[in-house]
Amino acid sequence: MDPIADMITKIRNAYKAEHESVTLPFSNIKNAIAEVLERNKYISATEKKGKKARKFLELSLRYNGKAPAVHGIRRISKLGKRVYVGKSEIYSVKNGFGSAVISTSKGLMTDREAKKAGVGGEVILEVW
Repeated sequence: MDPIADMITKIRNAYKAEHESVTLPFSNIKNAIAEVLERNKYISATEKKGKKARKFLELSLRYNGKAPAVHGIRRISKLGKRVYVGKSEIYSVKNGFGSAVISTSKGLMTDREAKKAGVGGEVILEVW
């Protein structure tokens, strides 16, 4: 089972059902992805709750009026097929209206941040 794909599916389903928040089991990679999404205003808040083995993330979803801030989100690099890009191969998502979350040697960042920092890495997901 792919925990990142599960996270993406839960976020997508929560937006479609017009929920205010979504709860996910905690992991460091999910927390880092949530922080990148929050920094780029796709979700409004990230909160880590619980203790020891019972930790979980609560993501507060962002809406513009009644329209969701996330229109689409999909996993790019999967367990069976990893997708890597070099610094010169970084592409824009939806002609710049979306973002790609890239795992680099300097941590998780968006496609714009990675291009500015001059690093490539594994493309985790796309969001628009």
